[in-house]
Amino acid sequence: MADRKSFLLRVDPELLEKVQRWANDDLRSLNGQIEFLLRRALRETGREVVRDQGTGAPDEAAKSSSPS
Repeated sequence: MADRKSFLLRVDPELLEKVQRWANDDLRSLNGQIEFLLRRALRETGREVVRDQGTGAPDEAAKSSSPS
């Protein structure tokens, strides 16, 4: 499994409750739901770095084909 890095996130309690309910509906943990939403936001804005499956390094071809 890939290394994980932790960090503190301060968030409005009402927002956190809504995301927790959404995570429950999707059968995900709160952490998994937040990571899912962040990855989706990166993908939708063309900021996601695609990893090479063999090396785990950023795939330069995929990066160069992304919108600038």
